[in-house]
Parts: sequence; C-alpha cells; structure tokens
Amino acid sequence: MFEAVGLMVFYENMLALNNVSLVCGQNQIIGVFGANSAGKSTLMYTLSGIMDDIAKKERMAGGERITIRGELAYLGRNIMGDKPSVRAKAGIILCPERRRIFPESTVLENLRIASYLANKKQAEETLDYVFELFPPLTKITGRLGGFLSGGEQQMLAIGRALMAQPKLLLLDEPLLGLSPAIQYWLAKAIKEIAEQRGASIIVAEQYARPIMPIIDYGYILENGSAVIEGGRQELMDNPDVKSAYFGA
Repeated sequence: MFEAVGLMVFYENMLALNNVSLVCGQNQIIGVFGANSAGKSTLMYTLSGIMDDIAKKERMAGGERITIRGELAYLGRNIMGDKPSVRAKAGIILCPERRRIFPESTVLENLRIASYLANKKQAEETLDYVFELFPPLTKITGRLGGFLSGGEQQMLAIGRALMAQPKLLLLDEPLLGLSPAIQYWLAKAIKEIAEQRGASIIVAEQYARPIMPIIDYGYILENGSAVIEGGRQELMDNPDVKSAYFGA
C-alpha cells in the first residue's frame, strides 16, 4: 500500500533522515520508535508532504535550505512531490505531534472542520464512530479545545484525523505528555481503528511500551537512521530494544 525508499532530508548541512526505508501494508500498524531528535517527526512530515511545504516556505523567505531525496509510493503511484493537500485527498492524513487542535473552537467544531473531505453521510457516520471510540468527548462537545485536558485533546486530535477519512493514518507522538493509563487506553483505540475502520496506520512514538504490543512491524530510529527493524515479537525479544524501551 505504502512504501518509502531511501528517504533523506537535509537541513542545510545537517542530515535529519539518512536513507530510511519502510513499508506499510493494507490494515497494518507500523511503529517508528526513537528518542527525541531521532528523526520521527521529520519522517512523518516527509510522508505527509508537509516537509515539502516547509522547504518551499524556507526558500521563499531566504531561510534554511531543506533538501528532500528518496522515493514514496502510495497505492502503486509515485507521490514524491505531491502537495500535502493532494496526499490528504488520496487518504494520507497526519495527526500531528502536540495535538494542534483549534483552541478557540469547540470539540464539535474541531471535528466538523476536519470533515471537508467527506460527504454528508460519511461525516455523520464518522462523527458517531469518534464518539463511540472516545466516549468522554460526548460529554464535552460544546467545550472549547483550549480548555481540554491533555488526554481529551489527544482524543480530539485523533478523532479530527478520522473525520478526514484516512486510508493511511499518520500518528506523530500520540502519547506525548499523557499518563500511563491514558497511554495504554489510546494504544487500544489505535488498534481498534485499524481493525474497525480498515485503515493502515504508521505511529511514531518514543513511548514504545504501550505501542509495541499492537504493531505488526516496527523500526527503531537513531540519529535519523533506521538501525533496527522487525516484527512485533522480534523487536520485543531484541535485547537492545528491551534495554532501551522496556528497562530489561
């Protein structure tokens, strides 16, 4: 369904992604794990096309030169160079790091804003599904986004991404800043999305413990490079991964 080959991203003379390749099949959950500054967000921005927009704006402003190299294929088509809006219409939807919901809009407004790619029937059905997946949101539909807790904001952010009808859902650090209980609850919700909505999911996360058990395949990033990859059990049995992410 989706394949990245030899992705490289340079910020001036700094290498942010170094020859990263990954594959995500239909209905799979792929994990990308790494510490801060490992290159996870750069990877997600590159997959979604936002990095191309950032590079263009930097060129226009005479700022930092960003260079992107490699190949991206989605549903058998080369999408390298496609705008973020084109990728979104094709079903590649990013749920960004740190939520980035609209703080002055209500929960319901945030969700409806994201339904611009859906027809009326899809929008209503997906809205019902979001409230079924995240019951706490049903009690706060009129609350402004800026007054939500971190967990509520993350539910809203994922729900908003679902309203855009993703075929490939990119989740960037969805567990950041949340309690362990909420982290495990959201990991369960991510697995349910893949199973119930038929979506393929790539989740980039530094908190591997809740996410590792739900993935089909995973990659470990260090300094922009994929240093380890393998299936769920293979990674969980790897002594280096256990030491770094499970304290074993």
